[in-house]
Amino acid sequence: MRAVITVVGKDTVGILSRVSAECAAHKINVEEVTQSILRDMFAMIMMVDIEQSDIPFTEFADNLESIGKDMHLSIHAMHEDLFNAMHTI
Repeated sequence: MRAVITVVGKDTVGILSRVSAECAAHKINVEEVTQSILRDMFAMIMMVDIEQSDIPFTEFADNLESIGKDMHLSIHAMHEDLFNAMHTI
């Protein structure tokens, strides 16, 4: 099972580190990352494997949202199935 994590906000030091540390803390493997910085705006999409996660996905998503609030970022985690369903025409 996989999930998609999106991060958007003002660029600052440690964004990738903080999000990937939360993943590692819960045995969630980061499979792919793409990120861009446009002027001072940061945007990142991560594909992660949640198969071995040691917490429920909703709790993980809430943790990321809390990190986002602390860092003044918008961070969302969505199960891959839901992401695909939302983006299917």
